[in-house]
Amino acid sequence: MPMMCVSSTGGYSKYKIIPTSPSSALTFAIEMDCTIFSIRNSQFAIRNSQFDAVINLAARAGVRPSVENPWVYFETNTTGTLNLLELCREFGVGKFVLASSSSLYGNDPALPWREDADTNRPISPYTASKKAAETLCHTYHYLHGIDVTIFRYFTVYGSAGRPDMMPFRMVQWISEGRPVTVYGDGSQSRDFTYVNDIARGTIAGLKPLGYEVINLGSDRPAALMDAIRLVEELVGRQAQLDFRPLHPADVPATWADIGQAERLLGWRPQVGFREGVAELAGWYRENRTWAKEIATG
Repeated sequence: MPMMCVSSTGGYSKYKIIPTSPSSALTFAIEMDCTIFSIRNSQFAIRNSQFDAVINLAARAGVRPSVENPWVYFETNTTGTLNLLELCREFGVGKFVLASSSSLYGNDPALPWREDADTNRPISPYTASKKAAETLCHTYHYLHGIDVTIFRYFTVYGSAGRPDMMPFRMVQWISEGRPVTVYGDGSQSRDFTYVNDIARGTIAGLKPLGYEVINLGSDRPAALMDAIRLVEELVGRQAQLDFRPLHPADVPATWADIGQAERLLGWRPQVGFREGVAELAGWYRENRTWAKEIATG
């Protein structure tokens, strides 16, 4: 199945990837700038290709930075999604997969979060930009019949993960003896989900579903302080903790109800938190000579 998998970094290339099932390999065209409408004339050249689906992973991520510069979040997350949906409409690509976020659930205390929870009260520009993207997807499904799967990812982590995410930061900071910044008292919890599980779920979402919103999470939240203690154990060093006030856009807990993913996709996470953090810590040790220099904020 030929697909376009989009990031917001620019450039273009094709890869044959190892399939997540033994059936067949998947061909991806990836990495383009989706924030400008001139992409219709870029190397991507959808008009000369036969894509069965578009997977939109392009995003400006991060809750706290979005408060400082909301414009870039809407340019990438909302306008970028609109651009890609327009290309799907124009060139007859019938399947669209959007990477959305658990941040849409905000401060909803009714845990675990189900997909039908109220997401109409975003508490950060990042969340608002993702909500707008989801709404556009429904519009294009309704008007143009595009089959849409929206995944709300829960705190994705793993080897070579985002350096602004807490798992990578914890491993780097503790390994290098740097202070570990903790916002709040560390009791807040996150539904950490290993990247391989996220990838499996995303590929499974390419099947025809009409229009569906699906949580992808571990269903096993971990407290921040417990995560820090686990990293201490795995890297063999004690953390130097630097407690800071909790940011108003942060939430005390996240927790995915993954019943919808099980029913529609037959998906469940396979990698537990200890195993996943051990993989991350092992990857960091193997790549420490350059990974220690990565800016983590």
